[in-house]
Amino acid sequence: MDIGTPSILLIYTGGTIGMVQKTETGALVPVRFNQILDEVPELNRLGYNLKSITFNPPLDSSDITPKIWAKLARTIQENYSKYDGFVILHGTDTMAYTASALSYMLENLDKPVVMTGSQLPIGILRTDGKENLITSIEIAAAKQNGTAVVPEVCIYFDFKLSRGNRTSKRHADHFSAFHSTNYPLLAKAGVDIKFYHENIYHPNSKGILKANTNFDENVVILRIFPGMNRIVFESIMNIAGLKGVVLETFGSGNIPSVTWMMRSIKQAIRRDMVILNVTQCEGGSVKMGHYHASQELLNAGVVSGEDMTTEAAVTKLMFLLGQGLTTEDVKLYLKKNRSGEISE
Repeated sequence: MDIGTPSILLIYTGGTIGMVQKTETGALVPVRFNQILDEVPELNRLGYNLKSITFNPPLDSSDITPKIWAKLARTIQENYSKYDGFVILHGTDTMAYTASALSYMLENLDKPVVMTGSQLPIGILRTDGKENLITSIEIAAAKQNGTAVVPEVCIYFDFKLSRGNRTSKRHADHFSAFHSTNYPLLAKAGVDIKFYHENIYHPNSKGILKANTNFDENVVILRIFPGMNRIVFESIMNIAGLKGVVLETFGSGNIPSVTWMMRSIKQAIRRDMVILNVTQCEGGSVKMGHYHASQELLNAGVVSGEDMTTEAAVTKLMFLLGQGLTTEDVKLYLKKNRSGEISE
């Protein structure tokens, strides 16, 4: 390996970027990573040391689980000293969940972990996959004064680089599939790649990378809607073994003013359930107590998710519940900014 030449590890989990169409059914199925590289000979012109690891079998992102998050984190940890940066090829549907989970798992991260994929398979003429892959590698390799320019988990898609735990998939068809509403871009690619250094997180002290891979899956996302059925709501809140609820509420954190809903929430909290309140809106923040409809939630001990995305909220709740903390400590750490997921 040449000294001074950027070294990047590509981790291929699967996803549309590496799929082909089956002749008999027309359905998209994953292919091997070397077939992807054959479609992008331009990578050879970067002059980087590129190595790859392929998950076997490649996974549609709908099949991603916390076990896969843990596998990704361990893969990065095991290869951390060998590479300047990491690029993860991943399906778009659950990319924001994986990016959020990795941002919590990778403690003391000071190298880029860039997630990308595509809306069209890389073998299709109009694919967005080539540009996404090439620029992601360039971002992962970018250094300034010997240190990584973007030392955090991020998502690159359609010329834009966003913080991973601030990003949501907002469109199923457009090339511009992802958006970070509550946090500005980290970089934008045009003729040059323009980095917005003031938006990029830099660790205060460098420690040894540690991968915390324990998650507790006994959580649920519960979206409030007008006319919600009492039996359905109470049944969910009383699921045996349930430890956490991400409550998607109206506006700045409001729920209907019906006695049975508030009573069910209070009973769950008394059973040590952790309830995290996030807004259904694409942008903005939960401000419990701002309206009467949310004041009781605040009084009952529901935790404000501030301006976290649902993806960031549910993965953070699963992560903290998996760390063996007390209920009160889980609530405390939910309020604290761990890796840039909450505005301060």
